[in-house]
Amino acid sequence: MGILEKISEIEKEIARTQKNKATEYHLGLLKAKLAKYRAQLLEPSKSPAAKGEGFDSTFLSLMTSTASEAASYEFTTLTCIPGVIEYKGANIQLLDLPGIIEGAAQGKGRGRQVIAVARTADVVIMMLDATKGEVQRALLEKELESVGIRLNKSKPNIYFKPKKGGGISFNSTVTLTQCSEKLVQLILHEYMSTSEIFNAEVLFREDCSPDEFIDVIVGNRVYMPCLYVYNKIDQISMEEVDRLARRPHSVVISCGMKLNLDYLLEKLWEYLALTCIYTKKRGRFGMESDQVGCEEGADCVEWVIALVERPDFTDAIILRKGASVEHVCHRIHRSLASQFKYALVWGTSTKYSPQRVGLTHMMEHEDVIQIVKK
Repeated sequence: MGILEKISEIEKEIARTQKNKATEYHLGLLKAKLAKYRAQLLEPSKSPAAKGEGFDSTFLSLMTSTASEAASYEFTTLTCIPGVIEYKGANIQLLDLPGIIEGAAQGKGRGRQVIAVARTADVVIMMLDATKGEVQRALLEKELESVGIRLNKSKPNIYFKPKKGGGISFNSTVTLTQCSEKLVQLILHEYMSTSEIFNAEVLFREDCSPDEFIDVIVGNRVYMPCLYVYNKIDQISMEEVDRLARRPHSVVISCGMKLNLDYLLEKLWEYLALTCIYTKKRGRFGMESDQVGCEEGADCVEWVIALVERPDFTDAIILRKGASVEHVCHRIHRSLASQFKYALVWGTSTKYSPQRVGLTHMMEHEDVIQIVKK
């Protein structure tokens, strides 16, 4: 029996098994087997994939400068089409992937290749037809879930580490209502095929389910944000538009009428959690006195190099939210942090403009920084 047949049989058995206290161990074992077989499906194929021709979607043409031939029917994208969105000083790469059909996780419709690309993304934009209700969303979530992509979820707070000896050490810092020590041992015995099954350290820091524990021991799960984008809202009632717009992580648009695309870009920027930082060179042709706020919050007046040159707003440094001055230094040059003396920062992260700060100062969006070396 092949892997696909085994997966199908296990899924059918899980579906017909009634979930209760008496069957929780049996279900846990089935889910561990299912995770093991699905992990084998994710292994790269040795045979070369066939090349195909296709054209990208209306959405890609509207959001990027990529020229596109559009069609009103489904699955118009047959290959991965790249485009670039220029927004807030950042170049955001958008990959328009072919549509996923039922059974994509098992390889149907080149689904494994599509999903392999999706696993490397920072954000998934799930394009849905607003006229088709929730059928598409449920199908796509199921296919992505089955190959280890967890949408809008955080990694389970479980510490798991195989060791050479000492048996299984099981502890928890919270009351567990979904997993027990016995179930954890059974899952480990079923999933892992080496001597490590008898030697591992497990610590639950939150009340997690057996599925979440399996995700931790498998170790190849990807946790990423997802925006559910409902297109064609011009073809449904206002009541339905309002209902879809109020769903978590959802945005409603119309590519045909170019409705709400600006808001989609704002949400995409929010989910990417990016920050633009602008740099400013030291002036060379004069000096002036200025009141500079020290990092500790005290006022100090000193002579600083004249800020003759304006900040470079044409070439932003793009970092993740929560980046510090040290991250900025590393992005400019790997040796800059070791030569760092102090920095002057203008923007919302400071109490004064400019404020003299150190390497640990946290930067915010559209801050301007001038770095002074030793």
